[in-house]
This record gives sequence, structure tokens and C-alpha cells, in this order.
Amino acid sequence: MASSEPIDPHRLAQEAAGWAARRDRGLSAAEQDEFVQWLAAHPQHAEALRRHTAAFERMMRLYEWQPGPSAVANPDLFAPPRRRQWRRGLVAFAAALVLAAGAAWWGRDHTTLPAPEQSAFLRLNESQTLPDGTRVELKEGTTMAVRFSAAERRVVLFGEGHFDVAKAPGRDFVVEAGGALVRAVGTAFNVRLGQDALEVLVTEGVVQVERPVARTGAGTTVPTAHPARVEAQHRAVIPLQGDRVPEAVRVSDTEMAETLAWKAPRLQFSDTPLAVAVAEFNRRNRLQIVIAEPEISTQAIGGTFQVNNVEGFVRLLEVTLDVKAERRGTEIVLRRAP
Repeated sequence: MASSEPIDPHRLAQEAAGWAARRDRGLSAAEQDEFVQWLAAHPQHAEALRRHTAAFERMMRLYEWQPGPSAVANPDLFAPPRRRQWRRGLVAFAAALVLAAGAAWWGRDHTTLPAPEQSAFLRLNESQTLPDGTRVELKEGTTMAVRFSAAERRVVLFGEGHFDVAKAPGRDFVVEAGGALVRAVGTAFNVRLGQDALEVLVTEGVVQVERPVARTGAGTTVPTAHPARVEAQHRAVIPLQGDRVPEAVRVSDTEMAETLAWKAPRLQFSDTPLAVAVAEFNRRNRLQIVIAEPEISTQAIGGTFQVNNVEGFVRLLEVTLDVKAERRGTEIVLRRAP
């Protein structure tokens, strides 16, 4: 029976953060039982976990942000009302990212410029080819368990992954996540397991999505609602609780690109001189960054960026290192802010 006694909010936040991290990397059978007991022990536990997950997702939007086609800047992304208050906020924000996602940002002077290996900063997602030839790409922090049998190819997913399924007539490919099932024969789709729902985006072919399953006494599973058909360039969101039947909604090319942005390779810097980071971006992009003043090049930076997110990288330089950027055709020139 759940307790209604008040609990220490600081301790509650720490417990929620711990369970979120353990859940994202995958729970053992014993941990699953302990997690369920923790959720049932107090009515505030589930709400604390939801708040922590929502805050983390908001921070990850900054990491994944890319400039859109609009010429109008987003006033809320990096626009504090007063500079001094904003700098205090940046320190707190960076510290939170260090703890939650390892994507902090800072700057100071360096006296030397090391010459790292060309691939030292490049980070790629984990990719696997399953025994049947299916190709899987997993977002950082995601785990999965492969359970193939003669009748079915099943993967249990904890996190987010993209599947390019090999055809095998008479032998369905099933992704189980949060109790829900995504069933395909030969197609490509993205699966993201959140706290309250499962999101499926089909990039090729057709999949069948079934709401969370119920387990029988014999250990078998049966769907608790009618399956939904999801075609290419459609998304379905499946609640993990309740009885609402999932519906497929068509998405735009922009929405598809945003959903799959995590698949892009990333550049990860830690205490790296700006000149070295700029060289890494220039090596991989047509849009080139030019450092016009040598003293800027020794500033040390840290953070994680998509390799093609030159605009976002420069925007962050402008608001953290007192750097002014000027766009000139296929070049962005960096100078100290006046």
C-alpha cells in the first residue's frame, strides 16, 4: 500500500534521477521488481520521475538543436534577459548537463595547441547487424536484448533505435518496448521508448503496432488492444497506460529529419582549443569557419555537436565566449565581440 506521508524533496529528486539512469541503460529482473515497488511506495514517486525525464528531454533539445530555414532567430533558445544573471544560469545549466548528458560547455585560455588524431573527436552511434541481416542503430545509452527463435525474431528495446529489417517470409520481426509490440516483415522504422508512451516512426514499408501486452499465467503475451497499421512517413504514439487505441499520423520531411537527428555523427570536445574544434568542423562541412583574430583560437571549449551543425556551434560561441560571427557566403568569420 502506498504511503501518503511527505518525503524529503531533495532525496526524492536524487532517487528519481537514479532510477531514470538505471531504467535508460536497462533494468535487470531484480531491479524491475525493485523499481515497481519504489513507484508503488509513494504517490509522489511517479511524478518525480516524470519531472526528471521531462527536464532531461528539454536539455537534450539544446544538444540536438539545428537551425531551421527561417531567418528569424529563436528568442528563447539562448536569449537571457540580463547578461550577469544569464552567466550564472549558464554555469548551472552546464553543470546539469555534465551530470545528465555529458554535454557541458566552458571556455578559458590555453597556451598550446595540441595536434590530435583526425578521428579523436568523432563519435558514432552503435550499429549492429543481427543474425538475420537486420541492421540496427542505437542511440547513445540504449540497450537491447535479441531473442530469436525459429518462429519469430524479437528484440527487447530500452531506449531508442532505428531498425532496417531484413525480409524473412513467415518469420516476423518484433520490437518489444515498454510492453508494446512493433511488428514488421521487411521495412525500416524508428522506435523511441519514453516514460509514458512509445513512439514509432516508419521510414520505409509498413509496420503493425500493438498496445502494451498482458502476460498470462503460462508466460505468453497477448495484446490488450487492436493493432494499428503504420505506413511510411507516418508516426504512431502508443500510451503505455490506459486503453486508447494508437493512431498513425503523417509527418512532414522536417519532422522526420528532427526525429532522426540523433543518427547523425557527433563531434565531442573536452577542454579543446577552439582552433582545433573549428578544424574538425571545417574538415566535414562546406560552410567554413574562419578565426580572424589569433587570440580567439586558444580558447578552450567542451561540448557535443552534430557534425553538420555549424550554425548551432557558432551561435553557442557567440553567447558563451564573447565572440562575434559574420556570415560571408560559404564562410563564417569569428572575431572578438566589441
